Amino acid sequence: MKCILLHGLGQTPSDWNDTVKNLDENFEVSCPALFEWLHGTEFCYANLYQRFEKYCNQFEEPFVLGGLSLGGILALQYGIEHSNKVESLILIGTQFSMPKNLLRFQNMVFRFLPNTAFREMGASKKEIISLCNSMIVLDFMDNLKDIHCRTLILCGKKDKANYAASVQLKEKIATSEFLVVSNAGHEINKDNPNKLGEIINAFLLQ
Repeated sequence: MKCILLHGLGQTPSDWNDTVKNLDENFEVSCPALFEWLHGTEFCYANLYQRFEKYCNQFEEPFVLGGLSLGGILALQYGIEHSNKVESLILIGTQFSMPKNLLRFQNMVFRFLPNTAFREMGASKKEIISLCNSMIVLDFMDNLKDIHCRTLILCGKKDKANYAASVQLKEKIATSEFLVVSNAGHEINKDNPNKLGEIINAFLLQ
């Protein structure tokens, strides 16, 4: 089974490594570098989703699609618009209606960070701030009813900022289940990757 895992805003594909080690060896796992798709073009969510959509559409058979934070938002939108292509969804610390004040605060924090803090992500500070600004208008509330595949919603026990949204996703997606992951904040794939891998593995092998 093909399984695509998408990293969060401040992450790289390697942040999935320890999680993937806990998945069944029969899963064909891909962890693309999201920001590589935006090189040479404007750093905005619409361009990122367009290139992600093109990447996913190359696969003929339905696949598992999961993501954390920004990766979860991309996965959510693709699951809404291409329900026939997605076997299962895994949404980790994912918002479906952007918390505008939180994004503005995050961007303010980014402005005070040195450029070197963004180098590992494969993007500049200016590009990341531009991407975040473009996401403020996103709202998939009215489209959640269009998700019909099995969906696993996860939130770290210490991730207070995304808990309410995770509960609402569970309420709005009829085919979903929701689990809180202990010993983890927002970045579950870094805080408790072994447990995350075990949970995802159990979900996919049901």
